[in-house]
Amino acid sequence: MRLKYLLSVLLAAGLSTAAFANPYETTLKNGLRVIVKEDHRAPTAVQMVWYRIGSTDEVDGASGVAHVLEHMMFKGTPSVGPGEFNKRVAAAGGRDNAFTSRDYTAYFQQVPKEKLPDMMQLEADRMRHLNVDAKEFEQEIKVVMEERRMRTDDNPQSKLFEQMNAVAFQAHPYRRPIIGWMNDLETMTAADAKAWYDTWYVPNNAYVIITGDVDHKEVFALAEKYYAPLEGRPLPVRRQQVEPAQEGTRKVTVKAPAELPVLIMGYKAPILRDIDKDSDPYALEMLASILDGHDAARFNKKLVREDKVALSAGIDYDATARGPGMLYLHGTPSEGKTVSDLEAALRAEIARVQKDGVSEQELKRAKAQLIAGQVYKLDSMFGQAMEIGQIEAVGLPYQKLDRMLDKLQKVTAADIQAVAKKYFNDDALTIGLLDPQPLDGKPRRPAVATRH
Repeated sequence: MRLKYLLSVLLAAGLSTAAFANPYETTLKNGLRVIVKEDHRAPTAVQMVWYRIGSTDEVDGASGVAHVLEHMMFKGTPSVGPGEFNKRVAAAGGRDNAFTSRDYTAYFQQVPKEKLPDMMQLEADRMRHLNVDAKEFEQEIKVVMEERRMRTDDNPQSKLFEQMNAVAFQAHPYRRPIIGWMNDLETMTAADAKAWYDTWYVPNNAYVIITGDVDHKEVFALAEKYYAPLEGRPLPVRRQQVEPAQEGTRKVTVKAPAELPVLIMGYKAPILRDIDKDSDPYALEMLASILDGHDAARFNKKLVREDKVALSAGIDYDATARGPGMLYLHGTPSEGKTVSDLEAALRAEIARVQKDGVSEQELKRAKAQLIAGQVYKLDSMFGQAMEIGQIEAVGLPYQKLDRMLDKLQKVTAADIQAVAKKYFNDDALTIGLLDPQPLDGKPRRPAVATRH
């Protein structure tokens, strides 16, 4: 799409030019980066604190410690009691939460703008003064174990995805689940969590993003007041673990009580390392949008509505990560159809792209969908902070976010056909199958394919 059209779409969405202002940035003497994006459309502010530490940095036997520490971050400091952090945010009229991924751990608050100094003080306090109390830990590790039971052990499709990743990756830490293996959680101690905190929760391993109705100079002054007194510390050397090349199809079957089977086909795929030089990740993103980016996309139109071979069918691909990438095809066969029928149908759709390519109309629609997604991000202060935070977490510069959108806009039908031919290779394929067993009477969600 032309820039003129993009601007017209954005303006139609009611975005002011403030939403496009380049963020302001400073780095404190302790190594903490502070990024501020001013957006004066509403009297609110979002603070996000991102730590460059996730499950990929764990070691065997200690899986899940990054996520457990995220829970412990709400258990208090010498000046803020257990659970008081959340109460103070709520009393300020705001909301807060946190999340752990393979590549990072992040914390956020969204509050009325006048309450931002209080939030910065709270986050600075727990960045270096957290109490990792043994009694609090014993209670919280039980919460995490129950979370694992609910989200994975009692969820057949989540269990399948976990087992499939453990097979698809053999050397790389992505083979371990973010929430951790249950045995590792059972043997984890408060000392393990404290060691993780002391090692990684330092200013020079973090960055703060603030968006909203703020003045960047005032925010920088507040950062100097609250964050600058915290001391940095040398970080351990992180050794890159390279996943060996896959040399043949791998298969895993999970038997679990469920109503329906689920099929996942995971292909090794490239990850964006250089925003300017790389091209294949952009073409794969566009292919994913054409196959499964909207109601009229190929999978839903052909496999679900026309051929009725699938109750659901989709594709998932994330072009940004610190580690190796995967592209997943997934689905649940319709009544009377088998997993083999579904696999053949998915393969046929990929083969159709490989042989005939995609139409200009499909490509145009996919690009329009991507533009719309960008509009929605920009229309949310939280979304703007997330976008900056996630791209920085994988080692890419947020200053090139617009360049990424530009590169997506330049993907051609020939580019899409080329990546379809290049990456859907059975030697780099891992197949996961959920084999449904009789239901045991326990309440559970239907075993239909979900996004991961």
